[in-house]
Amino acid sequence: MGTSYLSYVCILLGYVYLFKNNDWDALGCGYNRARPCFLKCNLLDEDAVRGVIQGFQPHVIVHCAAERRPDVVERHTEAAMNLNVHACSTLAKEADGIFLIYISTDYVFDGRNPPYGENDAPNPLNLYGKSKLEGEREILRHCPGAAVLRVPILFGEVEKVEESAVTVVWDRVQEGAESCTIDHCQQRFPTYTNDVARVSCFCCPQDPSLRGIFHYSAKEQMTKYEMACAIADAFNLPSSHLIPMTEQPAGAGAQRPQNAQLECSRLELLGLSAEPTPFKTAIRDSLWPFQHDKRWRQTVFH
Repeated sequence: MGTSYLSYVCILLGYVYLFKNNDWDALGCGYNRARPCFLKCNLLDEDAVRGVIQGFQPHVIVHCAAERRPDVVERHTEAAMNLNVHACSTLAKEADGIFLIYISTDYVFDGRNPPYGENDAPNPLNLYGKSKLEGEREILRHCPGAAVLRVPILFGEVEKVEESAVTVVWDRVQEGAESCTIDHCQQRFPTYTNDVARVSCFCCPQDPSLRGIFHYSAKEQMTKYEMACAIADAFNLPSSHLIPMTEQPAGAGAQRPQNAQLECSRLELLGLSAEPTPFKTAIRDSLWPFQHDKRWRQTVFH
């Protein structure tokens, strides 16, 4: 059973489609953005959560719902904490005898001394990172057999480009009429949600080694500006109007880690990692529905 809120609908789609393609009986859940094929469930309603779990009786729960926007967490802290922490506690308490996978973030680290292994001490810089770290602790406190999967910035199939901090630059790339500045300071590792879903599919709930904290990340290091240029190149679009911003302006919002690169050897040693999809390939698959000219495939691939 997957759970989705806000932009995490993209990773939920990856799970549902992949599980069903592997002959799993999969149920996707959402709330204010639940699609017709997803069951509506409010994660803040303990009775509703209990009812879904008892009704479907899953062997595996993948918890990927969150308020993932750091600036929104700073402004609406109580609501974000309810979703990012309280909902984790609720799910973990109800997951007795169920293998629970919790999707967390590289923002639990401060980004000052990368790469970070699973045993490195977290030190989040903003409330979002703190809330996800608290969510991890609630998961493992109430469900010690759970797996926490930390991932970096995600992108994948979206309903709106604003749903991912990667795809959000699409309009600025595609329009190209006016110059625009894009962050060229923070080092990121954009990771395709379908790859995260594949890693989770490898996990067997009967394997006692699959407990605790794991890291998964793509390997291509990029700033937001470099992502935008790569997107432009993937769609044969100009990028000369994109201007790298090498200093963060005053009042730029919640503090972000400079480089929270994840070291992923624990999954790799277990033979459970997945080779990341190349960024340009994955971003084409994610953004092609938003292309103005639907004939773009002929120019990109031929």
